[in-house]
Amino acid sequence: MNSNVTPFRNIKHVSLLWAAPERAAEIAALHARLFNPAWDEAAIASLLEHPASTSLVAVAGTGDTKVIVGFVIGQLAADEAEILSVGTAPDWQRSGLGKMLIEGLIRATKRGEANRLFLEVAEDNVAAQALYASLGFSEAGRRKRYYERADGPAVDALVLALNL
Repeated sequence: MNSNVTPFRNIKHVSLLWAAPERAAEIAALHARLFNPAWDEAAIASLLEHPASTSLVAVAGTGDTKVIVGFVIGQLAADEAEILSVGTAPDWQRSGLGKMLIEGLIRATKRGEANRLFLEVAEDNVAAQALYASLGFSEAGRRKRYYERADGPAVDALVLALNL
């Protein structure tokens, strides 16, 4: 077993479920821990209610103590799909959970007959770029100064694509 994955943080004990609008508050709370600015509950609920939504949550725990430890929010549009946001709880990062979520969304978008999956990632997010490259994503474009930073200059967004 990987030394940084404790028995309580093992992805073998995680379930991927469709993200229903009823989970918007939980997803928004996790989003707020991960992103600044964060999306609020209403914005996430609106995305999850959209007919083109293809979104998953990762749930861990037993009995009544199951909690969301990750999410991926995506949308289908004709023969293309896009990942709008993906995140894992800080204590679940580097456990393989992010990869599990992305692979789950890849399967879902293939079933939705998408031929290509897009996402954007900050050019300074090296860990995420490595994950996406390991899954076969490649750079398809760049949005200059897309991500504002409170503590420094804006950062470019890399537009990545995966042929499905």
